[in-house]
Amino acid sequence: MGFWKSFFGGETENPEEEKKNAEAKNFDLLKYDGVKAMRIGQFDYAERCFREAMKLKDDLEVNDYLSQTLMRLGRLDEALAEMKIMISAQPSNLALLLQAAHVAYMLEDYDQMKHLLEQAQNMNGDNPMTSYMMGQAAIGQGDMIGGIAHLTKAVTLNEQMADARLLRAKTLMKMGDVNGSADDVAWLLEHTEADEDVLLMAARVAHLKREDDMALDIYNKVIDMNPFQMDAYRERGQIRYEKGDKKGAEEDMQKLLEMNPNELADVSGDYSAEGVEQAMKRVYSAINPFGI
Repeated sequence: MGFWKSFFGGETENPEEEKKNAEAKNFDLLKYDGVKAMRIGQFDYAERCFREAMKLKDDLEVNDYLSQTLMRLGRLDEALAEMKIMISAQPSNLALLLQAAHVAYMLEDYDQMKHLLEQAQNMNGDNPMTSYMMGQAAIGQGDMIGGIAHLTKAVTLNEQMADARLLRAKTLMKMGDVNGSADDVAWLLEHTEADEDVLLMAARVAHLKREDDMALDIYNKVIDMNPFQMDAYRERGQIRYEKGDKKGAEEDMQKLLEMNPNELADVSGDYSAEGVEQAMKRVYSAINPFGI
């Protein structure tokens, strides 16, 4: 019967089947149009495509693309919501849990970050990245000791984990343990390529140990690497100020005010000698070497 309908031009498919085929075709068009738009940076259009596609069919790959698009648009909370949908469907996906935890970290939602990481730990308690991120979450919540414990576990599981050592060095310094911080910094200087964050920590350690000439040399290296590194100018200026090098300290403060006129609200836009000197005294006297 179907053959004769086709032969004489009759319909061979029922309307329901035709609707399903049309929706499937439209879904594919929207999905891949969204992917192409995402690749060329048209994220607003990509979002519209992905949302329209999901009206036609649930698809975890589209959720993933949408989460990436929302992150590029700076809407991290919405991106995290899409990731949670994927986690509900794939609760044993460790990489996805860590990705979602990282987004929670960027949102400074440390409670949610910790919850996601606890799920990850239940799956694999010996994953160094999970331990490192647990350290981030604990420190974000103000639990320095707990943070150090997690970071130490991360380093024990993977001694080459430079990020964990750097965060532990920063945290130990905030806790006043300069020697402990110095040990991690020494390892980083020996085992990693030149990095401005590591060099800044090395300069801070040297300053706290009263090795100011060494600290100044290191700050000079940081500024050579990155002439726009404001922390290096600020902290180098402090040492110069303490050593009585008023001219050098003023030069560093001038650089700070040029790069960020709002460094001090009351001298914003005031580049006179008097304005720079006032800024210099206030900023350099207020710097806490422990970062607290």
